Amino acid sequence: MTAPASAPRAIVYRTRGTTHGPITRLMSPSDLGQVLKPFIFLDLVNFKAGGLNQGFGMHPHSGIATVTFLSQGDVRYEDSTGQSGLLPAGGVEWMRAGNGVWHSGSPVGEAPGLGFQLWVALPADLENAAAQSQYLAPELVPHIGPVRVLLGNYDAARSPVAAPAGMTYLSVNLAKGERWTYTPPIGHTVAWLAVAAGQLEASETVDAGELVAFADSSAGIELLATEATSLVLGSAVPHPHELVMGHYSVHTSREALNQGETEIRRIRQQLREAGRLG
Repeated sequence: MTAPASAPRAIVYRTRGTTHGPITRLMSPSDLGQVLKPFIFLDLVNFKAGGLNQGFGMHPHSGIATVTFLSQGDVRYEDSTGQSGLLPAGGVEWMRAGNGVWHSGSPVGEAPGLGFQLWVALPADLENAAAQSQYLAPELVPHIGPVRVLLGNYDAARSPVAAPAGMTYLSVNLAKGERWTYTPPIGHTVAWLAVAAGQLEASETVDAGELVAFADSSAGIELLATEATSLVLGSAVPHPHELVMGHYSVHTSREALNQGETEIRRIRQQLREAGRLG
């Protein structure tokens, strides 16, 4: 007797977000981030070839970490920890804002850019820690088959990014007709994916430009690419704290937010005195 097939993991939320210029905001801390925390913010970035004024000038964060990954296009970066340089397509920027940081990013060259910027809420023991940044060249991003491991681990591959435990973030490229199943680690009941290009089936059809959230569960996620498809997928242990929000900051308490915003103001003055901020 054949065992019955398991039901596909249900999609419980889906969105196309809101688009302004080259940015589509798919998730914010005030909306879907409340459901998918520690994943609290996601922008789909689609820079036009040779376009002007498509970057992000110096701006602050605290209480979170940002993860920037472009599958196409290069980005020039600078941050208040003293790092600056060029992040090539396929590389990963990890910026743990912690107690406060300022950073900037802008596309370089004439090629179009396609990718994502993600924010993750930090645990209470790191939300006011010193800022820390890591920039991984493409060859340092582990991969197995169609998967690049941006945070956490997948199968035998582990990202060198010093991210908190309990979260995984993957970039996946599937050929037309290719099937792929993701089995979350134990405790990862939060799961979502966003499609940059192409189309896939995941209990429902998901098109380019969409983010879908899956039901809280430990069940696997089965995907079938109906076109050549580029996507990102996140899974995690749920973040146990409320999200206390500032303009560019998210913390677990009002006291932690006040501390981060005080440090942001201090760094702003420092940058102005150094002529790095208008």
